[in-house]
Amino acid sequence: MDPSFWHAKWEKNEIGFHQNEINPFLVKYFGDLSVAAGSRVFVPLCGKTRDIAWLLSQGCRVAGAELSRVAIEQLFAELGVEPQISRVGRLERFATEDIDVYVGDIFDLIAKDLRPVDAVYDRAALVALPQDMRHRYSRHLTDITDGVPQLLITYEYDQTAQAGPPFSVSTQEVRHHYADRSDSTLLETVDVPGGLRGKCPAQEHVFLIGKAA
Repeated sequence: MDPSFWHAKWEKNEIGFHQNEINPFLVKYFGDLSVAAGSRVFVPLCGKTRDIAWLLSQGCRVAGAELSRVAIEQLFAELGVEPQISRVGRLERFATEDIDVYVGDIFDLIAKDLRPVDAVYDRAALVALPQDMRHRYSRHLTDITDGVPQLLITYEYDQTAQAGPPFSVSTQEVRHHYADRSDSTLLETVDVPGGLRGKCPAQEHVFLIGKAA
């Protein structure tokens, strides 16, 4: 996607993709990641998700990546903490004791600046990207996190009936992206109540992407 698309969404507050509640799949399946207290969880394309506050409440540290500075300013304001802001390569780093968020293009985030990471939680990143970017993203994510376990949530629907984002990502595509490095387990599939934006039937899939042996 052209970065201007997402910048405009945040600047105009057109953020229907932002959930006002904690994602129930995160609560239900977070334990499947088998991370210890104090572990660092990476949330790509995080926006100002409330899931970050939940992860912090579970004793985790959080790393995030987000294109929009507006989103991250709102995130820290809603958390009620004042971040320290610094430059890391081509990115800005917003940091407190337990949170580091890198603002800019996620493809400019490199392993030495992000690690260590113990797990990844992707609710809104893979599905935010068009097909021609998703394979590049999945490889980059694996590279910068060293293939740690990942909880991944996707949508699947008739892409001809509704334009993304969120884009439709099939179970076969997920397995293709991660087949060479990790096992993928489909944990749950549910119908989206009322369909996607009330326009077409859709399903949500929840995957556990495990580190390859």
